[in-house]
Amino acid sequence: MKFITNGLIIKEQNIGERDKLVTALTESHGVVKGFAHGAKDIKSSKSSATGLLSYSRLTLHKRRDSYLIGDAKTIKIFSGIRKSIENMYLAQYFCELSGAVCPKEQEAKKQLSLILNALYLLSENKKELSVVKPCVELRLMCLSGYMPDIMMCRECGEYEKDVMMFLPKIGQLICKDCLEKEEDNNLKIKLNISTLTAMRHCCYCDAEKLFSFSLPEKDLKTLNFCSEEYIKFILERDFKTLRFLKTII
Repeated sequence: MKFITNGLIIKEQNIGERDKLVTALTESHGVVKGFAHGAKDIKSSKSSATGLLSYSRLTLHKRRDSYLIGDAKTIKIFSGIRKSIENMYLAQYFCELSGAVCPKEQEAKKQLSLILNALYLLSENKKELSVVKPCVELRLMCLSGYMPDIMMCRECGEYEKDVMMFLPKIGQLICKDCLEKEEDNNLKIKLNISTLTAMRHCCYCDAEKLFSFSLPEKDLKTLNFCSEEYIKFILERDFKTLRFLKTII
């Protein structure tokens, strides 16, 4: 079976002297792995089109458990990202996270659009890393079927109090009054109204408005901590690109 789709290269691996095995997040088939014969040759049209963070038009031929990339043409290369080591590692983290949670053999237009928009913002320095990161983390989890339940307190149904606590292990909220009745020792992250509003925004707002908010630095740190801890508990793993990123920011 042969088909043509647009996809972002989220992982590349050299195979021998001439070939590559790449992983792409595609519009029509989600995360796919494909062999690109001759792609290591800089004269090949596949060379740049199958490079990490390249957004390309891919012609794919279905094989048993993978694909053969018959043709690849570059649509966009986010070259500006490489000017900042922090942005570069954040972009690679997005790729690693996408590979872990995005569907395989299913449409992934919304996930792909999210990552492309984030890469554009990083490449053009239009948004701070501390804003882009939690937006992508929380929205990608929501799109992948892991939406947290942060509309109200899980015990009393309270929508908003001066202090609410986020429980990343279960992705729920509890208000400060109901917290006194809790006896477990699970992690609870204190949220003020502004941070909770931003977290809800990341999960529930229209896609075109996702990155359009601001918070004080202290609250941004809390928001980033919430999204990181939620992913860690839900996926039961961490990401090496994120570990390295946190050592340099």
